[in-house]
Amino acid sequence: MTVEKANRAQFAKTNLLVVGDVMLDRYWFGDSDRISPEAPVPVVQVSKVDERLGGAANVARNVAALGANTTILGVVGEDEAGHRIGELLKQSGVNSQLEVDPKVPTTVKLRVIARQQQLIRLDFEETPSETALEQKRARFEKALGAADVLVLSDYGKGALSQVAAMIEYARAQNKVILVDPKGEDYEKYRGATVITPNRSELRQVVGRWADETDLTQRAQELRRSLGIQALLLTRSEEGMSLFTDQGVSHVRAQAREVFDVSGAGDTVIATLAVALAAQWPLDRAMALANRAGGIVVGKLGTATVTSEELQ
Repeated sequence: MTVEKANRAQFAKTNLLVVGDVMLDRYWFGDSDRISPEAPVPVVQVSKVDERLGGAANVARNVAALGANTTILGVVGEDEAGHRIGELLKQSGVNSQLEVDPKVPTTVKLRVIARQQQLIRLDFEETPSETALEQKRARFEKALGAADVLVLSDYGKGALSQVAAMIEYARAQNKVILVDPKGEDYEKYRGATVITPNRSELRQVVGRWADETDLTQRAQELRRSLGIQALLLTRSEEGMSLFTDQGVSHVRAQAREVFDVSGAGDTVIATLAVALAAQWPLDRAMALANRAGGIVVGKLGTATVTSEELQ
């Protein structure tokens, strides 16, 4: 059996639960060769529309692309965009357990692109209702038992307002818990197994570091204060750094052309989660996640990486 087939077989035995802010990424492509007579802005003649899963839905899509059994929990609106997310999840092989909230629209990010340049992004979003969040939490408690690993994908849209209680519940069941964090308050992630901030997200919490020694001290203090086993810092062209009780380790970024970094963090945490669910050691899982991130930034928009590509 080849390494790729062995990995695929390992991953196919895993069960992952992804919970977080679900959204739809829309792309309008076209040509722009004139300025509007109404205002000094380009006129784009739209010739192509693309729709992809975004946020936590993109994490779930990445998990499924690696061959793992995947369930997603989140909130969508009772609208066309919410229905479209359901269709795309089904096409991706994800078991959708989305809560439909008739009081808010589905979160949508609309990007207008001309000549390979993003001209504008329009966001449509509202915080889910308390009723929808309570119903989602009930779904969470039912679904968690079958999961090897829990992934919490926080985009700050409100679907994870109960994240502290969810982590506490998952810890009581001895689950591995991965968090892609957002915002300045990391106290709500206390007790998670691994958190995966990028550089700007970590700076929001610990401030700017002077050098690598200063970074290590700040990251380790944060990790220990929150009772988190590992902090995986994604550093773009600088690769990744893993902070644990054993110290700090680094992997270099994959040497390839960067086309689009949107969604790269989703691919990283998805790959890390699948590898950990397959009981890979953390350093090996990090190396695989780093490779996946290096591949996905060479693709346009939110994308996935397969186990075949990782070889």
